[in-house]
Amino acid sequence: MRILFVGDVFGSAGRRIVREHLGHVIAGHSIDLVIINAENAAGGFGLTPAIADELFDMGAHVLTTGNHVWDKKEIIDYLKSVPADSHERPRRIVRPANYAPGSPGYGFYQGALASGQTYAVVNLQGRVFMASNEDPFRVADALLAEITAKVIIVDIHAEATSEKAALGWYLDGRVTAVIGTHTHVPTADNRVLNNGTAYQTDVGMSGPYDSIIGVEKHLVIERFLTGMPAKFEAAKGDPRMAALIVECDPATGRAFSTERLLLGE
Repeated sequence: MRILFVGDVFGSAGRRIVREHLGHVIAGHSIDLVIINAENAAGGFGLTPAIADELFDMGAHVLTTGNHVWDKKEIIDYLKSVPADSHERPRRIVRPANYAPGSPGYGFYQGALASGQTYAVVNLQGRVFMASNEDPFRVADALLAEITAKVIIVDIHAEATSEKAALGWYLDGRVTAVIGTHTHVPTADNRVLNNGTAYQTDVGMSGPYDSIIGVEKHLVIERFLTGMPAKFEAAKGDPRMAALIVECDPATGRAFSTERLLLGE
């Protein structure tokens, strides 16, 4: 089984480069399952129902998010619109599972491909240098006691490399992959850990690389020079799609290879 995880889609440039590449990557690499992190897909900050539909139409099975999930308020009612046992599109968007109880939406999705192969996608958020939320390690334990699928992909949306690596080793052998998002810079440490869990500290951003992590450069530089608040705007130059391909045994969920992609125009 081959899984494609596409890193943080940032703004219109990110959506455009994903649209340009996703189809041929799926066909050329015989991809079975497509997961896209979409928390920055709407102008660089948040996700709307319309943009979620756009990404699903491109071929995504599941959309993960992160700390910007609530930036576009219309997504809240969209996530609330379906029950937990639904397989409709709003249910296939997941927010970090370790948010406070009662938060809109759900922290994991368990479904099946047309072939009948089952899978689960879990979204967690780190605590180091991030907003307050529950312990991702113990929340992962609780979710794994509930999930029945063998193929399990974890998106750990976190700032600190050490926290992501610790979660990867903590879950090694219990999930198919632990894939980091949030920092927007692709790391070169993709590998399969000792007990069969694929790992990458950060898959990187699918968006404009002529930028500072997706934002127009001059706006970020001005913030550093003056310390004054300013409205950030998504950049558009040099878009690239960052992704990770994980190959695994569908019967056991054990990963045996990874491949990084960084595709420009």
